[in-house]
Formats: sequence, C-alpha cells, structure tokens
Amino acid sequence: MTSFRFGWARPIAFIAALSVLASCGLPKTGPNKRQIYAGSVQKEGDAFVVSVNDRVTRATAVIPAYGFSTALQNAAPVGSDTINPGDVLGLTIWENVDDGLLAGEQQNATQLEEVQVDGAGFIFVPYAGRIRAAGNSPEALRRIITAKLEEQTPDPQVQVRRLAGDGATVSLVGSIGAQGVYAIERPTRTLSSMLARAGGVTIEPEIAEITVIRGNESSKIWFQDLYNNPQLDIALRGGDRILVETDTRAFTALGATGAQARVPFETQNLSALEAIAQVGGLQPALADPTGVFIMRNEPPEVANSVLGRTDLIGAQRMIYVLNLTEPNGLFMARDFVVRDDDTLYVTEAPMAQWNKAVSAVFGSLVAPAANIDQLVN
Repeated sequence: MTSFRFGWARPIAFIAALSVLASCGLPKTGPNKRQIYAGSVQKEGDAFVVSVNDRVTRATAVIPAYGFSTALQNAAPVGSDTINPGDVLGLTIWENVDDGLLAGEQQNATQLEEVQVDGAGFIFVPYAGRIRAAGNSPEALRRIITAKLEEQTPDPQVQVRRLAGDGATVSLVGSIGAQGVYAIERPTRTLSSMLARAGGVTIEPEIAEITVIRGNESSKIWFQDLYNNPQLDIALRGGDRILVETDTRAFTALGATGAQARVPFETQNLSALEAIAQVGGLQPALADPTGVFIMRNEPPEVANSVLGRTDLIGAQRMIYVLNLTEPNGLFMARDFVVRDDDTLYVTEAPMAQWNKAVSAVFGSLVAPAANIDQLVN
C-alpha cells in the first residue's frame, strides 16, 4: 500500500512543479487575461474593462470627419479672364498709318510682351500712359487702351492677352507629382483640375489627405471624397496653399499577434478584424482568441455612453474585450472601429504557458543527459 502511494506522489509533484513554473517563472508576451481584469475599475484599478457588443460598437464608432468650410465651398470660381496684380500681359497694337506712334517704318504692328501688372494693379503703355488693369478683363482693358490711343493715332487696333503670371497662383506641396507654384488659368480654376495639372497624388488614394490653406483658414478632406462629392471640388483663389499628405493615424499591436509594431492605417475606416489581419493575424501556437483587447483613452462623452453613466469627467482609460470564439465574435470584431493611437493586445492561451513549462523542464533534463552520453562515449 505504501508503494502505491509513493508511486503516484512523483507524477503529482511533477505536475505541481510544472503548474508553478507555468504561472510565474516563464517569459511571456505580456499580461494574461486575469492580470488585465485585476487592473479594472471593478477590481479597484483605473481602467474600465468592457465586453464588446452591438451597443458598445455603435457608441464607439467615432470616425474623423473631414470637410471644407461653408465659406470655401460657396466661393464662386474666379473669372478666368480677370486680371490681377502680378499678372503678365501680352499686348499687340496695330496702327492704321505707315509711320505710327509705336510701329517702326514699314511696320504697322507693335508687340509689347511680358507687361507685368504692378502691385497697385497698373500697367504702363507708351502714349497711353499708366492704366489700371487689375479687376478688368482683357477685353475691357483692350477698350481702355484703344480709347487712350485714338486721341493720337487713327483707328488703332489693340489685342490684350493674359499670360501666366504670379498674380493668381496657388502652391502645391507634399505627395504630388510636381510640387510648385501654378497660375490659376481657365482649365485649373478648381481643386481637382489643379491637382491633375500638378501630376496627381503619388500615394495610395485610399489614405491621401488634401489640406487647403486660405489665409488663416485651414480645411482638410480625403482625396477620394473630392471625387465622390462634387461640392468639395472648391474654386481656388490666388495665394491658396494645397498640401497632399499620407494619413498619419496608426495603432500599436502587441502580444500574440503576427507582428508587434506601430502600424499605420491602410484604410480610412479600420475595424478590429482588419487590424488583426494587417499584423498577420493571431499566432496559432500562442494566441488566446478569447482575449483580444483594444485599449484607448476615451473622451468622456463616449465613455459615459458606453458605460451608461453621466458622471464621468475627462478622458477615461477603456479596455474593450473581443471574444472571437463567440458565435458573433468575428462580426463584433468586424464592426468595432479602431482609432488613432489604439493599442491592440492579444493574450497568450493558458496552454501556451503550459507548453513552455514542459519544454523548459524537459529541455533542462535532456541537455545534461546528452552531456553524460558524450562523456561516457
């Protein structure tokens, strides 16, 4: 009878030792579920731990809203023929005499190229004097110059051409085909046409952001929205600055996932399921699909809505729990929206720690046995 008891004592002691080793003595990717729950407000911690359901998904679906201001959207296109200070004009003047005021002998046409409109909006034309050009169309300016010259030469004919000057220009920088300063001309009076003129965006359209700065006002939109919503194709003004850049939002992936890193968003709206897929999924040999956590600092209005309270003030630490093994677990993960600076953490399965303990014990026993064999041989 005594031998029977001692025969079972060693296996039981061995299993107990493995359990102790698995619980505290082995390296792991981070805290387990029990340790995370221990830090909850319910356990006198400082974070609210909430299981994700349809109500929580709706309450937390806060997506960045981009759009142009009403003032930018309501601005009418600048008349393509309106002359502005800084513009460059080309003038051709025909005189109905052999020896005219401006034309040389045997010539009846005079070309004045690159006549720049000064900062006050004026140009100088010989024999016509200083004439206000800004605010006029080329046709109106033609009539003014003709009237001035008629007093000195019979029946003059005047042509005015508006060239690309620096009076009505916009600057484009960032991830654009050709950064630079571009004149607002007839084909490029709107945002989309100006972007096309500069070679288009050079980054993924899905995550491209367009910022327009006009004076002290700055507004941003998604590049794709520019073509989905015609009202966002705003009219440009001289001095506008256009910035094209990649979406800078990112989340951090830790634990038993395919990658541990800070990961940029690849889409405008990123779900928890997409975030998991983006880092290579869960590690099959380690991950606990019942312990997928999304951690973030939640604004008080969202935290109150999630928890059914009204008394919370200031940002709240929230830990959202996804259980992928539930019947609708994958749907919950598909619908739950990941936001900028979120932390995605996946815990290790209990069996993973057990396997580590067994490997550690048997690895330490096998190594000395191999050394003894080498000595004997």
